[in-house]
Amino acid sequence: MAALQWDGRLTAERAAQVLGLSPATVRRRLHALGADGTVRVVISPVARPRGGGSAGALFLRIRVLRGKLDTIVAALAAREDIPFIDVTTSGDEIFAVARTEPGSRDPLVFRQLPSTQAVTSLESATILHVFRLTSEWRHHVLTAPERAALSPAPPLPEVTAAASPGPYGVDTDALEQSLIDALTDDARLTSTALAARTGHPESTVRRRLSQLAAQGRLVTQVLVDPRHLGLLIEAKLLLHVPPDQLAATGKALADHPAVHGAFATSGPSNLHAAAYFPDLAALYGFLSRDLVGLGITHVETAIVSRAAKRTPPLAGR
Repeated sequence: MAALQWDGRLTAERAAQVLGLSPATVRRRLHALGADGTVRVVISPVARPRGGGSAGALFLRIRVLRGKLDTIVAALAAREDIPFIDVTTSGDEIFAVARTEPGSRDPLVFRQLPSTQAVTSLESATILHVFRLTSEWRHHVLTAPERAALSPAPPLPEVTAAASPGPYGVDTDALEQSLIDALTDDARLTSTALAARTGHPESTVRRRLSQLAAQGRLVTQVLVDPRHLGLLIEAKLLLHVPPDQLAATGKALADHPAVHGAFATSGPSNLHAAAYFPDLAALYGFLSRDLVGLGITHVETAIVSRAAKRTPPLAGR
């Protein structure tokens, strides 16, 4: 699973070479993991703009009447503009991410949620800067040489410099968009399967996939329940950091192996983070040791009891 995080289109032969396994073993295990839905490799749903900014997203913290939690979660999960929903162990609290136009009066925040009687309080914060996305998180079980061997080559500067802005950092023509659409739910489709699905010659498909990879635009994400990796605890962290230390603290959090999301935001908690831990002792160690010396003046911790929505969804969730 960790190898796939470094290269979602990794072949069995390449994985076997790097990890010291037989190709037959790797092929069999990859098939088993994919067949039962334990692991899915998809195109990352979040296109990260250059410079670390956000295309427009809000963190929502919603408290509801205890008997109405499932009703509100279901209503939020049905919305296409909300890709992520987490329910915390408090039993009346929901964390969600909503896509929105930067600086707009979002109807969900300004009208719909406040007018819902089941909602007792609502806090919203705009994402100002991205330090770490979930698609960039790596499970740290590989050796340094293995990670180096699996890491993709950096995007070609002459290719990216010549490209003009678009949804994935550059303009996407119809052929490339058809490839991206076909790979969205299964990024491990072969060139042969993509050619059959899109109607383009296999040689053309192979060439354009290579171009996308060289430009750093073929970003994959491994969808797996972290509990399969022995990571039983997920925590949301709301942090207060002085402005002159915000960038350094955000980068330090993003570099921590437990942290799978880190964002500078508006609001009193100007740094949000999400992290995985094997147990509560590891979470305590993170709070009492790893955050020391980062300039953090206040920490609020919420433990996730249920990931109610992920886009794309995990099988069986």
